[in-house]
Amino acid sequence: MDTHIVVLAAGKGTRMKSALPKVLHRAGGLPLIDHVLTTASAVRPRSTTIVIGHQADAVKAALRGRENITFAVQEPQLGTAHALLQAEPALQRATGLLILLSGDVPLLTSDTLKRLIERHTSRGASATVVTAVVDDPAGYGRIVRVGEEIARIVEEKDATSAERQIREINSGIYAFQAKGIFDAVRSIAAENAQREYYLPDLVSIYRQRGLIVETITVSNPDEIRGVNSRSELAAASRVMREQKAAELMAAGVTIEDPATAYIDRGVTVGADTVIHPNVSLEGTTTIGAGCEIHSGSRIVDSQIGDRVTVFNHCVITSARLADDVSVGPFAHLRNEADVRARAKVGNFVELKKTVLGAGSKSMHLAYLGDATIGENVNVGAGTITCNYDGVNKNRTIIEDGAFIGSDTQLIAPVTVGKGAYVGSGTTIRESVPAGALAVSAGKQRTFENWVEERKKKSGG
Repeated sequence: MDTHIVVLAAGKGTRMKSALPKVLHRAGGLPLIDHVLTTASAVRPRSTTIVIGHQADAVKAALRGRENITFAVQEPQLGTAHALLQAEPALQRATGLLILLSGDVPLLTSDTLKRLIERHTSRGASATVVTAVVDDPAGYGRIVRVGEEIARIVEEKDATSAERQIREINSGIYAFQAKGIFDAVRSIAAENAQREYYLPDLVSIYRQRGLIVETITVSNPDEIRGVNSRSELAAASRVMREQKAAELMAAGVTIEDPATAYIDRGVTVGADTVIHPNVSLEGTTTIGAGCEIHSGSRIVDSQIGDRVTVFNHCVITSARLADDVSVGPFAHLRNEADVRARAKVGNFVELKKTVLGAGSKSMHLAYLGDATIGENVNVGAGTITCNYDGVNKNRTIIEDGAFIGSDTQLIAPVTVGKGAYVGSGTTIRESVPAGALAVSAGKQRTFENWVEERKKKSGG
């Protein structure tokens, strides 16, 4: 049976108080709607239609990289039933199953989605509703049953005081038979407090027509948690972090304080790695086995090899660290920094678009930008590659085995040859041949007794 996905993502999200569309707010490193679409992809839908409205162009732009998506525009927004009708042109010939999801419900699991499809098809239902039983149902539509069977869904604003005591709630996630769904939706009237066309009214319409309506109830209500405010966004993010930490610890990762581990869903971490408190691992980061990531460090979209140590308060973005590297504390690696095996990057060292070769070291107070540094090079404290001439960025090349003394400036483009030695305090403006010594400072002059004589002259 073909499965078609419709995601409702047209709302403004007024309570977010944001210029950004609600479904583009991020949790677990991704926009809310990305989580929904990733879950939907697990059932291999034949088509995916996203109903957009508020800031439609921004939502389209954010999803540009995804394939097999059709957009439908809802303008104005007149309720969930009206939103579904906007998908009719894309689905008017669809057969099989239509799954309706909400773009602001990011915690739904693929297992629940598969269970929804199984229940719907095995019972021959015309509609199946995902529900949950919660301690505080405020704000949600209530599931009204007659015996064991669902009879209708009532929105909170339209519910009686007795109905508001019901703890089983509507998730806004449904399965429908695709054939005839749009004709059925057109029969919904806006007879409610909001004067909107509510899709849940379809339950009572189907019941009146003698059609089968089923439900599945999730065991974990977090799955159907919607995001309508900043506090709800934070709550969803917290759940994602807890889930990710539990997943990693079950796979052999030590997380000393899961409550302060900010690890995005897309991050992978190898066994026997230790993550100290207050660490952020973001985006597409991969961490190898046997690593140690110390407190205060942030690693974004980077690849970390095995047995790497990242000391406290380092920032690593879009970088690659090979096996047995150590970094920090207080180091900054960014923009394609590439640190090769066994190399060491020390405190207050910044690398940008720089290769630091195997076994090389830069331990203190250096800026190495747009450089290619060979193997077993020592870069002294205070070294700067002066890569920008006011117009262009130029590269510095330091070949294998070179020694760069402290407080050196390398004015790019320049090459320091294999095994060359650059004295402390040198400004390199011309390339240094292999095996040569380069210095630029003049001879030291010492004036003995200068301090005492100065005091006498000044009367001190």
